[in-house]
Amino acid sequence: MPTGWNLSVPAGLAAEVSAIGSEKGLPYFDVTVKGSAGEAGAIRIDAGEAVAAKPGAVLTLSILAHVAAGALPAGAAASFGLEERSADAALGVARANASLGANGDRVTLTLSDAAGLAFVRPLIEVAIPAGAAVDLTLRVGPARLYAGAEEPEARIFAGGTASDMPIEVGGAGFIPGFTEQMDGMAPGESRDIDVTFPADYGSAELAGKHARFTIAAKALKTRKPRAVDDELAKAVGMADLGALKEAIRGSLQREYDALSRLKVKRALLDSLADRATFPVPDGMVDAEFNQIWQRVEADLKAGRLDDEDKGKDEATLRTEYRTIAERRIRLGLMLSEIGRANNVQVAQDEMTRAVYQEASRYPGQEQQVLEFFRKNPQAAENLRAPLFEEKVVDFMLELAKVTERQVAPEELTAAA
Repeated sequence: MPTGWNLSVPAGLAAEVSAIGSEKGLPYFDVTVKGSAGEAGAIRIDAGEAVAAKPGAVLTLSILAHVAAGALPAGAAASFGLEERSADAALGVARANASLGANGDRVTLTLSDAAGLAFVRPLIEVAIPAGAAVDLTLRVGPARLYAGAEEPEARIFAGGTASDMPIEVGGAGFIPGFTEQMDGMAPGESRDIDVTFPADYGSAELAGKHARFTIAAKALKTRKPRAVDDELAKAVGMADLGALKEAIRGSLQREYDALSRLKVKRALLDSLADRATFPVPDGMVDAEFNQIWQRVEADLKAGRLDDEDKGKDEATLRTEYRTIAERRIRLGLMLSEIGRANNVQVAQDEMTRAVYQEASRYPGQEQQVLEFFRKNPQAAENLRAPLFEEKVVDFMLELAKVTERQVAPEELTAAA
């Protein structure tokens, strides 16, 4: 079961969590129950975490739960409830009938006056008569519990209000499931959109929280293909269609040239690494590994580990990345020695171009970046190492026998 939920079924029935996913941006899990009930009992799904409550309190429980496949057997009855608990024991259950319809149910319950009542735990129960044949799937979505019979007024949060905002129906939204719920809206129509912010949402205050947006459609527009002509070219700042095509052709060629260069360089370095067997200083390997491992640990914490690394234990990852660190140091030493022995140098004008290229990566802040490099010569020197490496690679490629062949763009990009 998902964290925080528990499941039990009568004797003779078997149950399993058959799916976990999201629907219209809201998380759910499916519970499939099959078999023949040997005795009367109940399929019971409850939240493992109890909520503080007081005797006699009026609470409303809302759960997006419904029968996703199959049907309730004859004589079965569904209910939502609150298990009343003291600090160390169950006291009873306050419950009300539920339909398990597609839109879920909301029930208002009054707790008993039992002494010691301090907590409640939401639950779903489906009473099953003895001998009933069961084959169904229950889909359980978010549950909400609030005081009183009326839903409390939603709190407006920072960034939750906007106007005249273009949104593509069914397209990518800033919250999963938002735009899907706009399907079928007409201009002038208003609608409530219920979503749950992702657990890794940028705002910690909103991450994992349920939210309701009330939206109004002002206009409905459709995309239309635009004619590929001189007017299109002028709209993007080109003189005419011919100039636009030439600019696109040049951009693609530069991209393919860079990919080709990367592929050749990778093959060259792989060949060097296969031929190199000399030992490298442990201190240099340790320093390189520590830098790599810091990034790996950050990716682990952020949940963005590469697919090929997922599922590996820490010892395996450490071994593999230490091997990578040793390879990097060995290649670095080889390239350095090849460059020294063949008088490969980085000229001052090349360094100047590199500084200006680095500054161009920060539009609007170029002067600040240039000023930083002027005041921090050592920072500029950090650009020398990659320049030196590229020049050594160029030197070796001039001596190597390189066979050119034409490939499809798909093959070239796949190799990258």
